[in-house]
Amino acid sequence: MTQPQNNAPSRRTILTILLSLVIFAGLTFFLAHDMDRFQSLIRQSGLAGILIGLVLYTLLGATVIPSEPLTMLFGALFGPLAATVIAGTGNVLAAVVEYYIGSKLAGAGGFVERKEKLPFGLGRLPVDSPVFLIAGRMVPGAGPKLISVLGGCCRVPMVRYLWTTAIPTYIGAALFAYGGFGLQRLDVVAWFQSLF
Repeated sequence: MTQPQNNAPSRRTILTILLSLVIFAGLTFFLAHDMDRFQSLIRQSGLAGILIGLVLYTLLGATVIPSEPLTMLFGALFGPLAATVIAGTGNVLAAVVEYYIGSKLAGAGGFVERKEKLPFGLGRLPVDSPVFLIAGRMVPGAGPKLISVLGGCCRVPMVRYLWTTAIPTYIGAALFAYGGFGLQRLDVVAWFQSLF
């Protein structure tokens, strides 16, 4: 006799997601209310500031918080080229975290087995297609996170996932970094605080 399979997400997965949301709510509150200190910390830290930025981007991958304001801030602090590299690399790392979350959710929820039964033909989406992976990341809002989680759920090969993630991610990072660089003549701190 076979035992029924438990398809509910594990308690550990749920706690990890909740903990990451709480940490980032606190981080967002800190950044919005103490931006001057954060800005001087990043600027004075040099290479450590860049590493802090990469860690922030990677951790943002586990939340629904967008990283575009951070990219614009780095554009104003470090210039467009450095900010593009920092944001692009950080967002690719964040996409790997999202892929991992998707792979865990798929395993816990039996997504692969249920994929074909999705309504409106969604189960037949070519999730492993390079065109789908690149174009989906260009959809504003939840597009990049959705593509990352779907890529993890459908076990897209990692090499394909990485290069199709890098192309639109670095293009988007460059656009926002140059935008942030242009904002350096404005009061960036007041602008960032107004977002929250």
